[in-house]
Amino acid sequence: MKDIKPPYAFASKQAVDSDQLLSAPWRSPRQEELDAPLGVKGPKATKGAEALGLFSIGDLLGHFPHRHEDRGEVLSISELKSGQDATIEVEVRSVETRRAWKRNGLILTVATVADHTGPLEAVWFNQPWVGRYLKAGQRLVLHGRYEGKARFRVVEHEGGGAGASDVTTGIVPVHPAADGLTPRKLRELVASARKLVGDITDPLGARLLVSLGMPDRPAAIDAIHFPRTESDYEVARRRLAFDELLGLQLDLLGRRLRRDGAAPAPVIAGDESISSSWVESLPFTLTGDQVAAVETITAELASETPMTRLLMGEVGSGKTVVAVHGLLRAVEAGHQGMLMAPTETLASQHLRSLEKLLAGTPVSFSLLTGSTSAAQRRETLDRFESGELSILIGTHALLEPDVLPARLGLCVVDEQHRFGVRQRERLSSKGPEGKQPHVLHMTATPIPRTLALAAYGDLQTLSIRELPSGRQPVATHIVEGAAARARAYERIREEVAAGGRAFVVCPLVEASEALEASAATEEYERLADGPLKGLRLGLLHGRMTSAEKEAAMSAFSAGETEVLVSTTVIEVGVDVPEATVMMVENAERFGLAQLHQLRGRIGRGPGGGICLLCGAKTARRLVAMEESSDGFVLAELDLELRGEGELTGVRQSGLPRLKAASLPGDLEILEQANRVAKEILGDDPNLLSPGNCMLGLLVADSASDLAPDRIVA
Repeated sequence: MKDIKPPYAFASKQAVDSDQLLSAPWRSPRQEELDAPLGVKGPKATKGAEALGLFSIGDLLGHFPHRHEDRGEVLSISELKSGQDATIEVEVRSVETRRAWKRNGLILTVATVADHTGPLEAVWFNQPWVGRYLKAGQRLVLHGRYEGKARFRVVEHEGGGAGASDVTTGIVPVHPAADGLTPRKLRELVASARKLVGDITDPLGARLLVSLGMPDRPAAIDAIHFPRTESDYEVARRRLAFDELLGLQLDLLGRRLRRDGAAPAPVIAGDESISSSWVESLPFTLTGDQVAAVETITAELASETPMTRLLMGEVGSGKTVVAVHGLLRAVEAGHQGMLMAPTETLASQHLRSLEKLLAGTPVSFSLLTGSTSAAQRRETLDRFESGELSILIGTHALLEPDVLPARLGLCVVDEQHRFGVRQRERLSSKGPEGKQPHVLHMTATPIPRTLALAAYGDLQTLSIRELPSGRQPVATHIVEGAAARARAYERIREEVAAGGRAFVVCPLVEASEALEASAATEEYERLADGPLKGLRLGLLHGRMTSAEKEAAMSAFSAGETEVLVSTTVIEVGVDVPEATVMMVENAERFGLAQLHQLRGRIGRGPGGGICLLCGAKTARRLVAMEESSDGFVLAELDLELRGEGELTGVRQSGLPRLKAASLPGDLEILEQANRVAKEILGDDPNLLSPGNCMLGLLVADSASDLAPDRIVA
């Protein structure tokens, strides 16, 4: 934040310069004033305030505007231009309320108003109460749109003249609103509470504040609501964004410190006979990135410091092989392993992978999901608890209290972004008495640096970008128009005739009146009777039972069906080397990361593949898919296009709701917050020193927004 230096146009006297700030007398904030009830009147307004999470004056002052409107220039009536949004100050001449019968009974309040340049007709829609208190001779400040022909549509108004406030004129905040609590009412409430801004506690100590060159928090909160200039707003926003991101970093990095210091992990070292011979028996050579990942993980498993690694890898880069090597190291050192996946489909795929990869080894493994029969579940749990079973693969069923491993050494969590922070911690609690297991998280969705810091700062990252030798690229083309679509169906027939198989991916399971998008069930029937008639088609979607899904995938893998019409249930974990072509319907409805994941399901054999994206050639994300096969590049662009909330699902990934910060735009502030958090925790890991004790307020705000303890499948 080198561009933000004191003094600030809006800052309070305590923040004008370093000497004043450090020598200023300390004043105790009156927290009781901020804890006072909001005091809105009426059941509708009360319900609206509750919907926004506003219960106290402090909540209100922390409810930041999501935009501002510049109403700084008050125009005369003669200066108005048709279609212009403007602010005018006028005098009321006459008022009437009537119904516009030709517009479904719309109620209009119409006032003839004027200033020194002439008259105008001001109109309020469906606000009949306005006509009851407007009087001739009354002065008003009106904000709205001039529609031409001497007609002004009013959006907001207030009394004008000497009694006019700065609520309607100047740079006006627009706060997130709710039914019963309009932006104007919120603006008025904040304006009335503005005098209490000085009672807000600043969590940053004076020396830290000076070293960062930032304004104090009370001044920043005042300025974010009512900035005098655009520059004031940006300075205030950046200070408050830093607070949010610092709290997040202190929370995530603090979790890592507490986890590392809470209990040691089992030391997994010594005999490597099983893992070494296994690597030598593989029908392929590990890539350089795989070797580096194996070496890093092996070294960390040999330490008492619990490993918490996030292994990010390109689609098809061989993350599973790296994970299996780690599990083998645990087993040959006398420990057990667990492999957790977010869906039964993916867990079953991992079981099949281990059946192939570990054939001929003395390692035992089994599957546990929600569909496992009671008898099979009891037998599996007994074997795992006794230590007879070496590796347990499963879904969130592995988190249940009755899953009690005898000597758990390593947990592998696949597609870890589908799990909340607390779920990952529950898995870590299943280590042997007095110890916690090492944990390896994996994702085939490369995580941009922004999200790696903001959502997964409690994990250290490791990347595999290199694809196995001989892996052919997947050609990607946008399909737009009837002729291109007809050619796409021909291409599918050609691939099937040559021994390949095809996916047709739809965004919906069933047709919806609300959404104009292809549904898998209807597309299956349409293709079977039309463009792909004569080919053997299968259907797969999330509403099918586990047995039905398994049967559909098995038939496709075995070649009993040649074309699989599916939803995104096949996004991860599906490995059918014969699949060479994929057609994605309504491709613009998917994010870049998801499209890249889908594309990774084909071209896994020696012949490469072709991905056909049905959508507009002007769609930026589809063009990016045509131009790049680098998942890390696409992940950065996906974050830029969609924003952090939509990309990750705020409640799904652990990323908090951000009120002042905006990612990825505030990456610079995030990185600064990361550096500051590391420095603070390095000297004071428990935030107990006088200068840091108030930082706990920021951590508490961050922790309250972490993902709840639930699965997101």
